[in-house]
Amino acid sequence: ILLGSATPCIETYFNATKNKYGLVTLNKRFNNVLMPEIELVDLKDKYKRKRMKGHFSDRLIYEMNEAFSEGKQVILFQNRRGYSPTLECKTCGHSPQCPNCDVSLTVHKYHNQLRCHYCSYNIALPQRCGSCHSVDLNAKGLGTEQIEEEFKNMYPEVKVARLDLETTRGKLNYEKIISDFAEGNTQCLVGTQMLTKGLDFKNVILVGVLNADNMLNFPDFRAHERTFQLLQQVSGRAGRHKERGKVIIQAFNPNHVILQQVSTNSFDKMFKEQLEERYNFKYPPFFRVLKITFKHKDYNKVNVSSEWFKKALDTIDKKVVVLGPEFPPVSRVRNQYLKNIILKYDTNISPKALKKAIERIFNSFESISEFRSVRVIFDVDTY
Repeated sequence: ILLGSATPCIETYFNATKNKYGLVTLNKRFNNVLMPEIELVDLKDKYKRKRMKGHFSDRLIYEMNEAFSEGKQVILFQNRRGYSPTLECKTCGHSPQCPNCDVSLTVHKYHNQLRCHYCSYNIALPQRCGSCHSVDLNAKGLGTEQIEEEFKNMYPEVKVARLDLETTRGKLNYEKIISDFAEGNTQCLVGTQMLTKGLDFKNVILVGVLNADNMLNFPDFRAHERTFQLLQQVSGRAGRHKERGKVIIQAFNPNHVILQQVSTNSFDKMFKEQLEERYNFKYPPFFRVLKITFKHKDYNKVNVSSEWFKKALDTIDKKVVVLGPEFPPVSRVRNQYLKNIILKYDTNISPKALKKAIERIFNSFESISEFRSVRVIFDVDTY
């Protein structure tokens, strides 16, 4: 098996440093092309000085002007599809929610809809607030549709395409968008993480990241690692052939350690710091993490069944840390309530013995008639 990546995950790289895997490193790009120059832009400062045009800073606009004047292409990255994550009433603060999931509905201006990204529920874009009937509605947040619209207003003569789940639903849409950009029919490509990996465009000289903060603040112990990987991957789309590329990363907190490490291509520093945090807080690769999810449409059943399971798990081994049960950030999806139990255990503990103990508990759980309809999902190390 040959594993290849410019941004290996921390567990894989840790295994390579411990000689579980052989390690080969390529420190130069193909044709000895220089790595792109990465510049961090402080959005807080730019908004304060009124140097923003929509969601574009003056630095990003300047670099785009330079690129287009030289006949080069630009990629703009925002890891959120739709027009805006929420629609909020300015009068009463009400925001339309999905009836099936515990999330607000996302604004999709192109289809004139509000849509749930979990269950695909959608309604027509309302003209009035559903609570107080005010017409003063405000789309909050930023998605790829909004970037595309703002870009068209700034550069009406430049051809732009959008690459996200909405524009690639058709059978050949993805290939058409990519081939049009590769052939130079479009000068700018706006997209989500679909455009970060494996694409090789000769003429792309600039990559703009509109907002890097939303990825860093995700409630997940791998959020920092994933942000580093995504930003490194999207940066790698710039200047892949002769000229050195440029990357502009806009953020409200440009001094964040991960963004600083991205700007200097410091994978080793990121790896060491994340490894230290993982060790201190008992996460992989030093500890194994098992997530047990309970799903049912009855709120009380999820509560009672997960509490029963937790008490049974507490009897296994004092070295096994049992956390929860707790509701996740999105605690209801498709009218099913979710509750999680997290198990953390040292890599020295035998997985077979632990698996047998959990299987015994699960068999007892299944034998209780009121719990049979509760769906239990086991997920190892992917929490």
